[in-house]
Amino acid sequence: MNAPSPALVAPRPERLRLVGQRRQLLAVMHQRLMFGMLVYAGIVAIIALRILYLAAFGDHAGRKEGLTALVPERGDIVDRNGDPLARTIDAWTIAIHPSKVIGDKLGLARRLAELMPEQSEEQYFALLKSGKPFFYLRRRAPPSLVEAVNALGEPGLAIQREPDRLYPQTTLAAHVLGYTDIDGHGVAGMERAFDQYLSDPETRGEPLALSIDSRVQQALEHELMAAMTKFSAIGAAGVVMDAKTGEVLAMTSLPEVNPNAPGAATPDARFNRATQGVYELGSTFKPFTVAMAMDSGIIKSFGKQYNCPQVLPVYGHLIHDTHPFGRVCTVAEIMQESSNIGTAQIADQLGTARQKMWLGKMGFTGPVPIELKERGRALTPRSRWGPFETMTVGFGQGIAVAPLQLAMGYATLFNGGVYHPPTLLKINAAHPLRPGKRVFSEDTSYKMRGLLRLVVTKGTGKNADAPGYRVGGKTGTAQKLINGRYSNSINITSFAGVFPMDEPRYVIVAMLDEPKATKDTYGFTTAGWNVAPVVSGTISRIAPMLGVQPDMNREPDMSQVLPFVHETKK
Repeated sequence: MNAPSPALVAPRPERLRLVGQRRQLLAVMHQRLMFGMLVYAGIVAIIALRILYLAAFGDHAGRKEGLTALVPERGDIVDRNGDPLARTIDAWTIAIHPSKVIGDKLGLARRLAELMPEQSEEQYFALLKSGKPFFYLRRRAPPSLVEAVNALGEPGLAIQREPDRLYPQTTLAAHVLGYTDIDGHGVAGMERAFDQYLSDPETRGEPLALSIDSRVQQALEHELMAAMTKFSAIGAAGVVMDAKTGEVLAMTSLPEVNPNAPGAATPDARFNRATQGVYELGSTFKPFTVAMAMDSGIIKSFGKQYNCPQVLPVYGHLIHDTHPFGRVCTVAEIMQESSNIGTAQIADQLGTARQKMWLGKMGFTGPVPIELKERGRALTPRSRWGPFETMTVGFGQGIAVAPLQLAMGYATLFNGGVYHPPTLLKINAAHPLRPGKRVFSEDTSYKMRGLLRLVVTKGTGKNADAPGYRVGGKTGTAQKLINGRYSNSINITSFAGVFPMDEPRYVIVAMLDEPKATKDTYGFTTAGWNVAPVVSGTISRIAPMLGVQPDMNREPDMSQVLPFVHETKK
């Protein structure tokens, strides 16, 4: 084999020099490649950080978008059976950046007014010319609207997702639930009372379980709304309570409000008549006066007699009865016919000091004891609480309480005499039942059963009876205070009931504000005609849900009541 020509082979030193240059070149290329990759990674990191920053702190700070839009902002609220009452959903939001609009602003304003007519073309145009960085146009927008707005092709429009609060039962238990503001904070109801709990990331996964039973709530609302409409009342309120635990199974205030759109409701509709409003509830107070007198030793038998004239002059005033006796009457008859004259004399024997003491123990002299912030405070005689005021308070005039307080009082009187504060939270391991406070003796609580059953079977509350469910209770018709004077034609009517009265478990209170007379009521506006039927209808619907079986053969002990009722009355 021939050796290579010297002209074609570089000398050894030259070959080493070429190899060194090649390695140096490769090293330079490697350094440049690494530098380029670092620059590229830096650019990607900057972009990613910018995206995350804009998602959390964009030019409309306070709003969460992108990845955070799918994170629940607030815990759910459920009823006692786990049915959802309030939850957070992922909703569409339409917004605009006026400074980023590149198309014809007048034409865009015209199209926006067509798609979202809540504002005029002029208003949209002024908004687009304002120079402000950001405006919401529609929150919780339907998909059809989102599609139409997106089709406009305007880069200045922003269509995104954000957490939104939804009340799937719409108006059901609205005053209990309340609602949130545009930033997701509770401003009324349980949303407000438990705002921190519902917003806390550590408790967000656990729904807030209420004592409300959606089925009972729906029945109460339906019956009250029907009565409010029939009798043209300006408002209504109702409560159903477990007498043993204080749990509120249903509570409503009318007119209704839709928490999905609270701004559409009037201030009157947003007002909670069940807890915030306090009213003179009339004769529904009379059972308390009798029970106080029994525990004080004043009344030892329902056969105790009082003089019940046509009119009773006392302390410079006159006390009247709707159904005057004009004769001597027993305690049983006083309750049956709802006598102001008879009850006033019992209260007078009781005295002011003892009346104040018992009303205080029952929670009738302070604010409504409930979790809601929307709470009223009972009104009692202030400048003077003397003998005459004691007599009128005895039959429910001169003292104003919330319907929830009245339900609380009936629960205390008929559950064996033990006070349990009302609660809107379900009694469970997280919210256990606490020991109650004794107010009335068990004996008095037991004997009062027959007395209030008498009111429904033979007295003013006949229209509240629900066959088989042994309803007991008391009507209340109070003249409404108008400009400091009691009206002779405008009433607040109420009924406080208990069932089944042989083993009291549930309390129901219903109230109508300014009901009007109808042909069916023969011109009367009293409670026995307009609100007592609400109680009958509601109990007939909810008793089976609550496990109360109808039984026509069961009754409370009436032996201490019936012997003291005359068969013929004026």
